[in-house]
Amino acid sequence: MSTPDQWYAQPILTGRLVRLRPMVAEDASGYFEASRADGAGSEVFRWLALTPPPDVETAEVQILAALAARARGERFAYAQLDAVSGEFIGTTSYYEVDPDRRALGVGHTWLTRTRWRRGHNTESKLLMLSHAFTRLEAARVVFHTDIFNTRSQAAIERLGAVKEGVIRKHRIRLDGSWRDSVQYSITDDDWPQVQAKLTDALLR
Repeated sequence: MSTPDQWYAQPILTGRLVRLRPMVAEDASGYFEASRADGAGSEVFRWLALTPPPDVETAEVQILAALAARARGERFAYAQLDAVSGEFIGTTSYYEVDPDRRALGVGHTWLTRTRWRRGHNTESKLLMLSHAFTRLEAARVVFHTDIFNTRSQAAIERLGAVKEGVIRKHRIRLDGSWRDSVQYSITDDDWPQVQAKLTDALLR
C-alpha cells in the first residue's frame, strides 16, 4: 500500500513523447514561449484561470503562484517537456490530493498548439493515470472542466472517463462569473480498460 508521503511527492514521469517533471521558476522563459507558439495565446488559455503571459516576468509570476499552491498542498504542477527535444510544451497538475480516500484530480492543463493532436496529451494523461493507479494505488481520479468547454469534455470522454454530473457554481472565472463544472472520474475498476485504450491510441 502506498504511503501518504508518496501521494505528495512528484516523481519524474517519462514516456516516448512527453517527460513530466515538477515545474520550477526557471521554466519561465520556456513557459512564455510555449504559451505564444503558433499564435496560441488566448485559445490555449481560454478556459483557464490565467491569462496568456505577455512577457517572461508574468510567466514567472504564474509559475510562482503554482509553486505556492504546491507548498500549501493544494496543487502539484508539472512542466510538460517534449521527450525528444526537451522543449517546454505546457503544464499539467495533480490537485485535490486525498490519500485517505485514495483520490486525486488531474487538470490545470495547457499544451502549446504545436503539440495538439500529436499524441502528447494522450501520453501525458497515460503517465499521470499510470502513476496514480499503479504506484499510488488510487481508487479514483477526477477531472473538472467548464460546462462551456466542449473541446475539453470531448477530450476527457476520449480517455474513457465517466461523466458524473455538473457541479453548480464550482469556481469563479477570470471575468468574475460563476463557473459550473462538469465532473468526470476514472476508478480503479475502470483503469485496465482505460489503460489499454490509451496505449492502443498511442500506437496508431
